[in-house]
Amino acid sequence: MSTSNHGNPCWYELATSKGNLEPATNFYSVIFGWKVEDSGMMDFDYYLAESDGDQVAGLMVMPDDVANMPPFWLIYFAVDDADNFVAGAKAAGASVHRAPEDIPGTGRFAILADPQGSAFGILQTDMSTMLEADCVKAEAGQGAFNQNKPGHGNWNELMSTDPKAGFTFYSKMFGWTKGEAMDMGDMGSYQLFRHNDVDIGGMMTLGEAPVSNWLPYFGVGGSVSDKIEAIKAAGGKVHHGPMEVPGGVYIAVAQDPQGAWFAVVGASK
Repeated sequence: MSTSNHGNPCWYELATSKGNLEPATNFYSVIFGWKVEDSGMMDFDYYLAESDGDQVAGLMVMPDDVANMPPFWLIYFAVDDADNFVAGAKAAGASVHRAPEDIPGTGRFAILADPQGSAFGILQTDMSTMLEADCVKAEAGQGAFNQNKPGHGNWNELMSTDPKAGFTFYSKMFGWTKGEAMDMGDMGSYQLFRHNDVDIGGMMTLGEAPVSNWLPYFGVGGSVSDKIEAIKAAGGKVHHGPMEVPGGVYIAVAQDPQGAWFAVVGASK
């Protein structure tokens, strides 16, 4: 794999509460127009969401060993070598929630938390099972993360107890560089970060978040206000928005009916 893909957002995964996989699937299908199908994994219900011909997200029930955790979205980033990455991340102060293991036909993954406690995943793609077209998509920053397609991951936001230390960690591990920093007054700076010279997310202080965490933003077509009404009508909660942010786009931050936090971003209020 070319190193140009290392550090690129590559997958979004929902872990929801027991008994709520179907309701969660129905919610996101309505909100984003996803086509969701069972992956066919043996002895494990794992659903795959597709948008405009791309697989964009996975949905599953919370594993038994963490069944008491509230539902959440996990962002995965591509790596060249999962085992080497985990070793380096541990040396840099990260903790490992799930050691590297293989997903047959997909690659090798692991789940970690950065030194401030924000959970994230990594994925080393099994290139032997991928078509050339898939590789080209990944290298172009497309697939699950595509800032030009609704229903795809569009932005990745870190809320941290120490965003400066967070940037130091992720820049070392993924090679991310700093973009513009925006003054948010008492809340400090909103630091954009870049992969291959493209802004892919931002880092900030905790704000109203109780713990350090990653928040995925999904792109939407049409009006963000209309999407807010759809979220409410489908049983979700909207906490902020529509709100205009730099770049001339609008966002809203919400929870699905089971409590998982996510955000939407679109060009129209």
